[in-house]
Amino acid sequence: MSEERAVRALEASGLAFTITRHGPVRSIEEAAAARGVDPSAIVKTLVVRRAEDDYLFVLVPGDRTISWPRLRALLGVQRMSMPDAAVALAVTGYERGTITPFGSSRALPVVADATVPGRDVSVGAGAHGVAATVDGTDLVTVLDAQVADVTDPAGGTTA
Repeated sequence: MSEERAVRALEASGLAFTITRHGPVRSIEEAAAARGVDPSAIVKTLVVRRAEDDYLFVLVPGDRTISWPRLRALLGVQRMSMPDAAVALAVTGYERGTITPFGSSRALPVVADATVPGRDVSVGAGAHGVAATVDGTDLVTVLDAQVADVTDPAGGTTA
């Protein structure tokens, strides 16, 4: 995977960003240390399937997990799932660990957790060890994201 597609999409969005490159990491904590940010400032882009060939991105801070009941209620669906790695790649053009809404091969709706706006965040930029630091409020605006309380603290209730 290459960062060029994501960086071109970031540039085209008009969003101010700074690219950070670091070596391989095995956890959110390692990624945060490599990027010089708190784990809560890392925003994971997760691909979620809500129906047959119907996917969306959910932006989840690194110290949080999806609250499936709240996300299902927000979207008015009874069942949702995370696609396997091959499907996520087919839908976005990015492999897991590099997924970003920027430059995705398919434009997908975006839901951002309510904790994303109002601070600087670090999002994936299309390649392992590459991230873009952006203003979270500008991020949700540029992505036309629906902002809602859809996460719990990591280790909390997510059933």
